[in-house]
Amino acid sequence: MNLRDTAAAWWAAGRPTCIVELQAVRGSTPREAGARMLVAAEDACGSIGGGHLEWLALREARNALAPGAPLPQPQVLSLGPSLGQCCGGEVTLAWRRLDARALADWPEPPLRLALHLFGAGHVARALVRLLAPLEGLRIVWIDEREEEFAHFMQGGTAWPAPLEIRCVDAVEAEVATLPAGGAALVMTHEHALDERLVEALLRREDLGWLGLIGSASKRARFGSRLRARGLAEARFERLHCPVGVPGLLGKAPEEIAIAIAAQLLRAHPPRGGAG
Repeated sequence: MNLRDTAAAWWAAGRPTCIVELQAVRGSTPREAGARMLVAAEDACGSIGGGHLEWLALREARNALAPGAPLPQPQVLSLGPSLGQCCGGEVTLAWRRLDARALADWPEPPLRLALHLFGAGHVARALVRLLAPLEGLRIVWIDEREEEFAHFMQGGTAWPAPLEIRCVDAVEAEVATLPAGGAALVMTHEHALDERLVEALLRREDLGWLGLIGSASKRARFGSRLRARGLAEARFERLHCPVGVPGLLGKAPEEIAIAIAAQLLRAHPPRGGAG
């Protein structure tokens, strides 16, 4: 669940909440302009960068939640010795009460990554749990096995707004639905299906990042077969396999998912905007 969804849930529950936002930043700061957090009397969600700055913002927000208390005026703060921080930049802090208008005004984060994820096994489920809370991600999750999605639901994970589930028999046909520039990650339960998907994806010239779970030997085997079917070497070189940042050698699904998430996020850096 992203921050806007959390805000909607808190508002629906009648929970008095204050929104803290970095309205503007200058120089070196721990978060970007537009970063937000939600503050309730005994809880908080999101972050504007931590440290003494965030402690001050939390204190002011909770003071404003007292009955009849006014909202603090926007404050311009230098992240230097007076705050016990050494970033050196400057931020403008603003506070706002959470209400229906604040929800309607909530800015949409810029799209950072549109990912088609093929396969709903252990690693895919761990990856979705990692990526689901992040802003600016849109995930289309595809598998033919309905029970795998049911297993995910039973784990207590909330469905994030940008996650679309497609339980379809013709998994390969979904390749045609990828938008130009979209990313794809293949990790199904069948190597033969993986190979067909990878071939279909690589034959499209307009896609972005492409990943395949598996070993170097799997990459070599797929490469040999695809080149024999006329796929150009330059296209095959676009494939990230083994997938994930190098050096993380754990084989537990959660560790593999962390390595893959790190590679995906490094390849798709934030574009700025609301946090």
